[in-house]
Amino acid sequence: MANPNNSKDKGQAGAATEPSQTTNFIRTMIDEDLRTGKHRTIVTRFPPEPNGYLHIGHAKSICLNFGLARDYGGRCHLRFDDTNPAKEDMEYIDSIKDSVHWLGFDWGGDLYNASDYFGQLYAWAEELIQKGKAYVDDLTAEQIREYRGTLTEPGTESPFRDRSAEENLDLFRRMRSGEFPDGCRVLRAKIDMASPNMNLRDPVMYRILHASHPHTGDEWCIYPMYDYAHGQSDSIEGITHSICTLEFEDHRPLYEWFLDALGIYAPRQIEFARLNLTYTVMSKRKLLELVREGYVTGWDDPRMPTIVGMRRRGYTAEAIRAFCERIGVGKNDSWIEMGVLEDCVREDLNQRAPRAMAVLNPLRMVIENYPEGLHEEFDALNHPNDPSMGTRKVPFSREVSIEAEDFLEDPPKGFFRLAPGREVRLRYAYIVKCTGVVKDEVTGEIVEIRCTYDPDSRGGSAADGRKVKGTIHWVSATHAFPAQVRLYDRLFSVQQPGSDKGGADWKACLNPDSLKIIDTCRMEPGLAQAAPGSLFQLERQGYFSVDAKDSTPGAPVFNRIVTLRDSWTKSGA
Repeated sequence: MANPNNSKDKGQAGAATEPSQTTNFIRTMIDEDLRTGKHRTIVTRFPPEPNGYLHIGHAKSICLNFGLARDYGGRCHLRFDDTNPAKEDMEYIDSIKDSVHWLGFDWGGDLYNASDYFGQLYAWAEELIQKGKAYVDDLTAEQIREYRGTLTEPGTESPFRDRSAEENLDLFRRMRSGEFPDGCRVLRAKIDMASPNMNLRDPVMYRILHASHPHTGDEWCIYPMYDYAHGQSDSIEGITHSICTLEFEDHRPLYEWFLDALGIYAPRQIEFARLNLTYTVMSKRKLLELVREGYVTGWDDPRMPTIVGMRRRGYTAEAIRAFCERIGVGKNDSWIEMGVLEDCVREDLNQRAPRAMAVLNPLRMVIENYPEGLHEEFDALNHPNDPSMGTRKVPFSREVSIEAEDFLEDPPKGFFRLAPGREVRLRYAYIVKCTGVVKDEVTGEIVEIRCTYDPDSRGGSAADGRKVKGTIHWVSATHAFPAQVRLYDRLFSVQQPGSDKGGADWKACLNPDSLKIIDTCRMEPGLAQAAPGSLFQLERQGYFSVDAKDSTPGAPVFNRIVTLRDSWTKSGA
């Protein structure tokens, strides 16, 4: 059958992104199809199952399918593969649509469901029965697996395989009417039980499932299997290039068999390598297990590889799209280092995130020669490389807080921060010199340092031209506000959790330091009213976002998005 999209261009995929400049084997195939006139335009699709939240692997597929449609002036359909109501939920449907939009893509009016085609799929199933190419089987699921054979041994034909078309049609219609219980019978394609491709050994097309469907309600009690519904749905929608991950390569002969047996338009299926990202898992089953067993706080936990989790953590859509562009599209499975994704996030945030100062582990500094009761304000750059971001006022007083790690009583060689008798520059403010320390009488812990300041060094430069090597950040103890900071890190401590390299017990590989909550943080006062979702670089600390879920007016919670540098590579992890 001719391609229904070969004669009419129905529009263009919408996306707030720039065209890709990268070529790959899929684009080469599309170029050839357009050059030879096989297609006048292209139509792709993103077909998620609404049984969980999308993750970074889905983002790669979204960017690929919508990006191709955008670049070639075609369309990309969003189609929900809603063929298993026992695992589907409107919560997932709404989240998927929101995630696709957040990534910057728009399906326009091309939003579909496999359930839209249940009537046509059923009619086609009856047609295959009448052609002697499908039959109703009474074997149990366990027996079907046993009869299927192995990779080295052919399968065994079901004793129900040779039922007449009339008997099969009667049984199938009775399945449809709800006469039989779940698991009692299935409809199978009659192909070849000796085929070296296991997928062609009489695959199941329909199973009985008395479950209410999110869209069709209780209209159906039999539901098509993915392998049966997928190709026909592509055909109905006039998909030109059905782009799948590599695990569907062995399913392609079955995809084509159904289309050929029905004599309907056949899209071209193309497989590419799925995304395998280190230090995380991509299995929906495993992600759901983490949620249900309380290892994370939910699908949107900022440590999760889900799009909602990354979004909440502070990853930007632009950074994720840049990552998908950078890793490219290949034919061989491989592992992508988490550091590649984190670098894309850093590069994006370095351009857009204004700077601010916060002290996570405060140590009190008293500037003895600074007048008591005096407060000053200093102009601080919001971005050192972007004057258009302007400046902000940072208050200064006699008592300031610095990071405890920025002072050592007995510093090693190469330590250029504060120590007894040494000078440092307080960023934007003054040069100070340590004159003494105050210790806890019981523990001996340093609780306060005493300093003097150089009044002629306003702005951080010595009037006499002397060089001061160290510069540290600070906040005014009088003006700073307390905030909770959550230091997020990689969810797993090994590169490939659950694999041979990561150990069989994948949950034993969870990183115990993936979240550290700090309640001692003190921040410059301008951050107190930061809006949820706001992005900042806290100087020398990393990139942070204001948590959109747990923040309240005047009390923002800050999530660390990513550190300033990749500490995992240096640690050899």
